[in-house]
Amino acid sequence: MESWLFLAVILVVALFGKNMSLIIASSVVILIKLLPISDKLFPLIHAKGINWGVTIISIAILIPIATGQIGFKDLLEILKSPVGWIALACGALVAILSKNGVSLLATSPQITVVLVFGTIIGVVFFKGIASGPVIASGITYCIVSLLNLSLS
Repeated sequence: MESWLFLAVILVVALFGKNMSLIIASSVVILIKLLPISDKLFPLIHAKGINWGVTIISIAILIPIATGQIGFKDLLEILKSPVGWIALACGALVAILSKNGVSLLATSPQITVVLVFGTIIGVVFFKGIASGPVIASGITYCIVSLLNLSLS
């Protein structure tokens, strides 16, 4: 019963904040939960969902290349500026943080609750984008490692 209430609260907060991504996500999870095969679907989605999401985001990012809006000339041009090098470094850093974040989520799944709650706060109240749990977990991993904190 607690999971239903928690999902309902998330849906209400998403509706209040008019965040369509979170409204859709929480609604889909509630609908899947209603299905008799949810006990088989949830582990699959939990295990593969982040990879599916990254794949969809990657496809969206590659569309301007496919349409010819961005080409090698643009890449070389942006790399002539400090902003290009900062973006390159940040892209690499986020990939590294995300890798560590996925490891943290795998070894300490209980941290997911507060990461999701923090993401909801950021999305609803600060108009952020809900792509942050993996990056947030990566940053959390770095801070926890730097401070030698235990998660238990």
